[in-house]
Amino acid sequence: MRRELANILFGGSCFLCRGAARELLCAACDAELPRLRGARCPRCALESPGGLVCGRCLREQPAYDATRAALAYEFPADALVQALKFRGELALAPLVAALLEQSLDNERIDYIVPVPLSRERLRRRGYNQAVEIARHLRRQMLEPGLCERTRDAPPQMELPYEARQRNVRGAFRCTRALIGATVAVVDDVMTTGATLDEMARTLKRSGALRVVNWIVARTPPHD
Repeated sequence: MRRELANILFGGSCFLCRGAARELLCAACDAELPRLRGARCPRCALESPGGLVCGRCLREQPAYDATRAALAYEFPADALVQALKFRGELALAPLVAALLEQSLDNERIDYIVPVPLSRERLRRRGYNQAVEIARHLRRQMLEPGLCERTRDAPPQMELPYEARQRNVRGAFRCTRALIGATVAVVDDVMTTGATLDEMARTLKRSGALRVVNWIVARTPPHD
């Protein structure tokens, strides 16, 4: 699938370096992707000695229970994410989904829910990158309509860190009960985790027992 897309859309060239490639990325660029390695907090996926829950998550316990992330949000991973998110390079969705899949375990999941966009932002952009990524994961569990965004708000990336929690407070609602369910929330990038935290609170208010974040790229800590 990815090989066919590379040939059709990029003429058999690597998306990043434009050198010859049989898939979307050549072997050299694939090797340069900043895959997350080493001991990480199971809650937020930041580095943590011994792979224990980090001090930040102990001090301010998030509503989500775990985070699985594939890459660090730095070059060239950021170039892939930005091209998918802002330039409509939807052919990259199966590639980043495959990278994400490699970071997942065999935990039982009942529903996969992409982080929703507001109707206004979806209208402007024309697609939701989280939905496009989620389509290439465990599709039989995909429930894009299970959680909705109730209002438009400024993009999180445009706000200072301390304002992001307020920006998304009350911004989501579930469309049905989730009694006892384990839900995986899919998104492209996790920075402060404010959006994912609010999503998890919303899902748990509807009865979800466990919420796990499935993230393509994780930014480093901001403090």
